[in-house]
Amino acid sequence: MLTVDDVLEQVGEFGWFQKQTFLILCLLSAAFAPIYVGIVFLAFTPDHRCRSPGVAELSRRCGWSLAEELNYTVPGPGPEGQCLRYEVDWNQSALSCLDPLAGLAANGSALPLGPCVQGWVYDTPGSSIVTEFNLVCDDSWKVDLFQSCVNLGFFLGSLGVGYIADRFVPESPRWLLSQKRNTEAIKIMDHIAQKNGKLPPADLKMLSVEEDVTEKLSPSFTDLFRTPILRKYTFILMYLWFTSSVVYQGLIMHMGATGGNLYLDFLYSALVEFPAAFIILVTIDRFGRRYPLATFNLVTGLACFLMIFIPHDLPWLNITIACVGRMGITIGFQMVCLVNAELFPTFIRNLGMMVCSSLCDVGGILTPFLVFRLMEVWQGSPLILFAALGLVAGGMTLLLPETKGVTLPETIEDAENLQRKAKPKERKIYLQVQTSELNTQVPERDASQGNARQE
Repeated sequence: MLTVDDVLEQVGEFGWFQKQTFLILCLLSAAFAPIYVGIVFLAFTPDHRCRSPGVAELSRRCGWSLAEELNYTVPGPGPEGQCLRYEVDWNQSALSCLDPLAGLAANGSALPLGPCVQGWVYDTPGSSIVTEFNLVCDDSWKVDLFQSCVNLGFFLGSLGVGYIADRFVPESPRWLLSQKRNTEAIKIMDHIAQKNGKLPPADLKMLSVEEDVTEKLSPSFTDLFRTPILRKYTFILMYLWFTSSVVYQGLIMHMGATGGNLYLDFLYSALVEFPAAFIILVTIDRFGRRYPLATFNLVTGLACFLMIFIPHDLPWLNITIACVGRMGITIGFQMVCLVNAELFPTFIRNLGMMVCSSLCDVGGILTPFLVFRLMEVWQGSPLILFAALGLVAGGMTLLLPETKGVTLPETIEDAENLQRKAKPKERKIYLQVQTSELNTQVPERDASQGNARQE
């Protein structure tokens, strides 16, 4: 009886139909990319200070340079100078140009500081939602909320789309067969053959799922945790998705907040995604999935750890290590998609992808708060978190089975037995051939022995 793998070999495993579908998915991914990482440019926060019209007038009258103006009128560097101002009337004529604040403090005490009440001055040209709506200081958390809401939308959408995909995506022939919808599976296979310019097999109507699947398998959330092995797969994959999202987005946000040239730094880090894709193509068929995925997660964690110790006067080294980290997590992000699809049986494959990948969106919701709030404590704090997540992810990946060369599981039992390297389909065919040969040989021996006894 024909299986899906048998038919795919004849109708084309990667023909025009598969290429067309692949291109559509690529275009969708390209459309989502600006939304996913656009926060770097949309919410860029430049250096800023409190606006004070009197300061600007005094600076013109005294002929100060920008550095002199900041030295005389801004409380200091960092959050204090960006969010507070001296409570001084800068329009009074008694202020001198050499040291305007001298003698204003009573009894040598510090001048009182107050919040910015007339807005802010931004030192970098251009605009973002930060400069447009003054989302700085006490309102800076709204930038984090903005990106979190974007990822919340992805999360809610993935829950709905993943559920719908199992019932309404053209369907996977494997999934249709698991649902005993053989007629629809045959139609899709025939459509694939026509698109690929191939002739469908003459016995296509004999297409079926494995013989031991005798009941309709309906996807259920509990199936992901039904057995110890599937539970382990599910929890590990959920962690890998979460880590991939947090580290991938986090590195982009951290680089945007600490880099020298925002546009060049982002360009350099984005360019590494091209060799990352090439590395994936080279490694998955030669070295499998598990060891490359573990290796690149470990590389990412190590790169983030090294970035903590790079001095600020070596920006080229910082961007180089950051690019290595981004390349590593890019490879890990793409490979976890593949591993996720290969570990779950057919009838819950989409459901497993939906549940595990939803942790990617949960990570995206938390990442802005993790990055920007931790940076307020210390600029290297997010890197410590990224390093820990990456190193743990590398270790946990080694607990998964290797799926290279293994037939996609169609039942929970198949998923439980993924540790075996040989293809179950090939073993089954081999055993059936052996059995048929024995059945044809035994009667002949019995007959010869019977004739001998009769003589």
